Amino acid sequence: AFLNQKLTACSLTDVDEEPELPMRFELGQNYPNPFNPSTVISYQLPVSSHVQLAIYATTGQLVRTLVKGQMARGNHAIVWDGKDERGKRLASGSYFYQLIAGDFQSTRRMIFLK
Repeated sequence: AFLNQKLTACSLTDVDEEPELPMRFELGQNYPNPFNPSTVISYQLPVSSHVQLAIYATTGQLVRTLVKGQMARGNHAIVWDGKDERGKRLASGSYFYQLIAGDFQSTRRMIFLK
C-alpha cells in the first residue's frame, strides 16, 4: 500500500512570505557609519507605540528630532541628512541618536565625516 501512495511535494515558497514582525524593541546601528552625506537609522517596534527618535551632540544638546508621534508595529527606517532642525549642515564629529518608544529607550553613537 505504501508504494501506491501518491506523494505530494511542498516547497518553502508555499509559506506565507509576509515580512516577519519584530518580537522586541530594537534600535539598529546606523548605516553607513561613519557617514557622509547621509545615513539610515532603523528601528523595530513589536507593538504600536508613541516614538521619539532624536539626534544629539556629544554635549547632550538636541540637534534634530527625526520622528515624534504614534508609529505602527513593524520595521522602520529613516534617512538623516546630517543637518540640524534649521537645515544647517553640522560639523564633522560624533553624534548620538536615541529612540524612546513606550518604556523602551536606547542610544547609539555615530560618526559624521565631511
